[in-house]
Amino acid sequence: MKITELLQKSRIVLNVAAKDKQGVLEELSQLLIKDGIVTNQNEFMQALLKREEEGTTGIGEGIAIPHGRSRAVARPALALGLTHSGLDYESLDGQPVHIVFMIAVPENADQEHLHVLAALSRLLMDEEVRKGLLAAQSADEILALIDSHSEPEEEQGVAANGQTKEQAQAESARTKKIVAITACPTGIAHTYMAAESLEKAAKQLGYQVKVETQGSVGAENVLSGTEIQEADAVIIAADKKVELDRFHGKRVIEVSVSSAIKDPGDLIAKSLQAPVFAGGGDYADQVARAKEEKKAAMPAFYKHLMNGVSHMIPLVTAGGLLIAICFAFGITAFKDPHSPYYTIAKAFMDIGGGSAFALMIPILSGFIAMSIADRPGLTPGLVGGMLASSIGAGFLGGIISGFLAGYVAKWIRDGIRLPKNFQGLMPVLIIPFFSTAIVGLIMVFVLGTPIKDLMQLLTTGLKNMGASGSIGLGLLLGAMMAFDMGGPINKVAYTFATGMLASQTDVGYSIMAAVMAAGMVPPLGMALSTFIARNRYSAEEREAGKAAAVLGIAFITEGAIPFAARDPFRVIPSIVIGSAVTGALSMLFHCTLRAPHGGIFVLAVPQAVGNVGLYALSILIGAIVSGVLVSILKKPISA
Repeated sequence: MKITELLQKSRIVLNVAAKDKQGVLEELSQLLIKDGIVTNQNEFMQALLKREEEGTTGIGEGIAIPHGRSRAVARPALALGLTHSGLDYESLDGQPVHIVFMIAVPENADQEHLHVLAALSRLLMDEEVRKGLLAAQSADEILALIDSHSEPEEEQGVAANGQTKEQAQAESARTKKIVAITACPTGIAHTYMAAESLEKAAKQLGYQVKVETQGSVGAENVLSGTEIQEADAVIIAADKKVELDRFHGKRVIEVSVSSAIKDPGDLIAKSLQAPVFAGGGDYADQVARAKEEKKAAMPAFYKHLMNGVSHMIPLVTAGGLLIAICFAFGITAFKDPHSPYYTIAKAFMDIGGGSAFALMIPILSGFIAMSIADRPGLTPGLVGGMLASSIGAGFLGGIISGFLAGYVAKWIRDGIRLPKNFQGLMPVLIIPFFSTAIVGLIMVFVLGTPIKDLMQLLTTGLKNMGASGSIGLGLLLGAMMAFDMGGPINKVAYTFATGMLASQTDVGYSIMAAVMAAGMVPPLGMALSTFIARNRYSAEEREAGKAAAVLGIAFITEGAIPFAARDPFRVIPSIVIGSAVTGALSMLFHCTLRAPHGGIFVLAVPQAVGNVGLYALSILIGAIVSGVLVSILKKPISA
């Protein structure tokens, strides 16, 4: 979609009659009314004025870009008003406004037209375009001017400035490198204007810059860990909260988004002298960075799956602990009307088992689908998960329905093109109706029963598993939890355990216990090693060992990653063996766990852990095995 497809001649005024902000907003919105773009002027004006309350849309250089998102807007559109005398329009640079681009956005705006709005913001940073607009004698001349200055698609292998990739790489090696984030509350105009302003100023200074924009379409041009690491300075030009943890150890300057628009050159100069951001601590930063790198390296399948699992975990935790509290009143109290604790026990069971656990599989499925297709995937994913739950297909059915729903919704979203007048129907009618119908019918008539039979076979096999089989399963799951410490193999074991926990059987509780116990061992083992073999670690590593102990008891397996990254051939085998021992012992001792997270803190909840003493013992033994092994394998620093 081009800018000129949103801007028609009937919505261009070469000399507006208005003299101030209120007047020009009313004058241009009337043009949108006449063209059938806006169906209710009062409602649209409220949206425009609400946006002005958040911060003026007079962005300087004689430009204003008022914009409103409203259900009174039928389809995306632009209106343009020009004036040579200037408008009394609150502006960032205090100067009169001569160019007013009004943006009308439907309440359920899609991403495509927002990208066009970003292009419009960048277009207006060109002084030649601004002068051309004010000098134009007709609407046709204006449309031709915009078309001629619109950015073409980048050719493969060629950067936007005409350089080849090889030339750009060579240049990057000898220039200052700046990374930045721009973000405004609505994420439509100022976000992209600030980005363009920084990019132009950096080019004039001979610096290399990359700007991540956090706009209405989400984060675009996202900064990688390598780009941040190589940067000489970081600029945060934002009027909303931006997480800074990833910039630990870099020079960081935080300003409003308007500062990047008004004086980007001065801002870049100040950023190179800015104080070093020290939030998060060295060890915490290493762990966080390692987690992000692992997440970024994961295949798409795992990212989608983990999105569902991460949203499901709070339900499993809350439901499991509430059921445990119910059992504290007596194992059968919730179903025995004669028990003095019947009412309260039943209430906890209804909340935990009847509600929280009932939502687990739909949430798992819904957020897998949402990871694939964004919001359009949520509805069919939730419905598919609910069907999987009601059919008896369990967590496996939820996973399959989630992927099915996500790709069906994505196919409909990307494959069906409606006329502009009907684009608003896509997110509220077309996608949810057809994707839900397709997913539902497939689950009911094709996949539901086979998945149910497979789940029953798996559950029966696990129930009939003998002692040796249980120990073997514990060994395997324990080793998987430690092998890549939060990577794909770890996540497979953890997802299997949380899925079995949802079955509410002793087998599921035993598997969950083995997995969480094993996941606590790697950081605990490394912490122990830094204590008993101090001569094998630097002072910094010994301090990191203290942090690893805290992460270990909280079931954050990634706490061992910095140690493994420095010495993988000694650390990884040691922690894998220790975790495998813990997993096997937990299964051997028939330990059970009703919560998928929380580390040792779940021990405070009655009935949350079965065989508490032996459970703690299995963790302790595994940590000792890992700690002793790695201490033996590592050499003293002085050697």
